[in-house]
Amino acid sequence: MKDLLRRITFNKNVLCGKPIIRGLRISVEAVLELLAKGVTEQEILEDYSELEPEDIRAVLLYAQHMVAKEDVFDRVGAQG
Repeated sequence: MKDLLRRITFNKNVLCGKPIIRGLRISVEAVLELLAKGVTEQEILEDYSELEPEDIRAVLLYAQHMVAKEDVFDRVGAQG
């Protein structure tokens, strides 16, 4: 698992320091957005040839870690 998370990197000079994949200019956020919109892993890999299947797994693992650290307060539902 830690090996997967090493694929997620940060560089203050790339995308304002947002989490990116292996130093590429592809953000975790962009991949999550594509997955949320129903784009398949295969389609993502075809559109971003520099990505590997493990990168997508790393994105999902990173997101899971971020959500697991959330403090939960009185919430009615997701806003968006």
